[in-house]
Amino acid sequence: EVQLVESGGAAVQAGGSLRLSCAASGFTFDDYTIGWFRQAPGKEREGVSYISSNHGSTYYADSVKGRFTITSDNAKNTVYLQMNTRKPDDKDVYYCAAARAVLAREIPRVEYPYRGQGTQVTVSS
Repeated sequence: EVQLVESGGAAVQAGGSLRLSCAASGFTFDDYTIGWFRQAPGKEREGVSYISSNHGSTYYADSVKGRFTITSDNAKNTVYLQMNTRKPDDKDVYYCAAARAVLAREIPRVEYPYRGQGTQVTVSS
């Protein structure tokens, strides 16, 4: 059974840093691309950042480029999202999702069918 479990969400002051973790199990980690998404109530989901454990490609949405860093620890089957926050843009529920055998050029466009429950990030001024 594919499982993705997020952790690390917290309340942080604008300008502060936060690291989210996505622990994966139930599948061959090296074959998958993991993405971080965020969504607020009533808003569209946004793909924030992605990393391929297979070919090492990464992708960042324009809204987070230069502020967020995605990394992968294949030995621990875990993907991290290091965030340098700003208010109010980054306050959302963040969740990770996985897709298998994603080509680098398709990373932000394919469906990610497996997802975790999410972790709340709150940014205060």
